[in-house]
Amino acid sequence: MQQNPTLVADLLPTLNTSLRLAGPALDGEGTGSGRWFWQGKRAFDVGLALVMLPVVGLAALILLALNPFVNEGPLIFRQRRMGRAGTPFTILKFRSMLPAKTVCRGPEDPVEVGRITPLGRFIRTTRIDELPQVFNILAGEMSFVGPRPDMLEHAHRFIETVPYYDRRHAVRPGITGFAQVLAGYAEGSAATIHKARLDVVYIRRACVRLELSILARTALVMVTGHGAR
Repeated sequence: MQQNPTLVADLLPTLNTSLRLAGPALDGEGTGSGRWFWQGKRAFDVGLALVMLPVVGLAALILLALNPFVNEGPLIFRQRRMGRAGTPFTILKFRSMLPAKTVCRGPEDPVEVGRITPLGRFIRTTRIDELPQVFNILAGEMSFVGPRPDMLEHAHRFIETVPYYDRRHAVRPGITGFAQVLAGYAEGSAATIHKARLDVVYIRRACVRLELSILARTALVMVTGHGAR
């Protein structure tokens, strides 16, 4: 994993003291810039999700036309993830892998790249596969920016083995997040320790400037594919 030193230095100069700043507990959406920020963030999420619905619909129609030829199988992939306050929810994605009856990947296992289809690789690189999560946002389960949710089984394991991991669930999980734009995709406990640390920093330091920076860097990934997984 590689950090982005510019973003760290510019927005979070106290990154190295993040564990000390975490304190004894995080109290949900009363953290960061204050309750007004989190309420405004929720309103922004809902407004932007509504605006994006036609984009999601158009992407779905295009993929429905292409899937029979280069990505055979269902349009939507559903998976149980851990959300705010540890509440399970079903995340929605455009499917990018060959269908499998069961997913056997453990918390220490890498992504099953052999199952990724050519079209799936493109929609993963451009983050198009994440677009259906606007429905998770409208349902109140997710935000555009926040800690990226892990598979439910993996999350239960990490709560027991990764310091501060449970504190990621003080806020809604995100389609993109601070840890994601800085460190990329996390595989295994070692990477998850780093991710959890960055997520705690995000929750404590969340502000409009940081949100916009994360969204801008995510948009850059969508356009260039750089840093995608």
